Amino acid sequence: MAAITKSPKRKPDDSDEHLYHMQVQICKAFANATRLKMLDLLGGGKRSVAELQERLGVTAANLSQHLGILRAAGVVRTERTGRRLFCSLAMPEVKSACELLRDVLRARQRKGRNLTI
Repeated sequence: MAAITKSPKRKPDDSDEHLYHMQVQICKAFANATRLKMLDLLGGGKRSVAELQERLGVTAANLSQHLGILRAAGVVRTERTGRRLFCSLAMPEVKSACELLRDVLRARQRKGRNLTI
């Protein structure tokens, strides 16, 4: 059986502090069911704004607000092709992060520790 080694403890420095602030921005962007559904759809590939609006069942104004939050957090990018606007994940790690969080929540459910809302 392999021994588990711990990383040496270190004190957070200024670069960590910046990363914490960036993490807060991304977590805030993730803190909405509609945005999480949007990220899930975008995890399957690039989508038009019209398709996202239809699939999510939201108004154009509401979708625009959600997109603005995700773009500001650096999670989603948009590109215009002719008159159509397309959205995609800014980096593949976003999909992995969302999947990991869902895995954590499923594990909690299996252990009977559902979150209360």
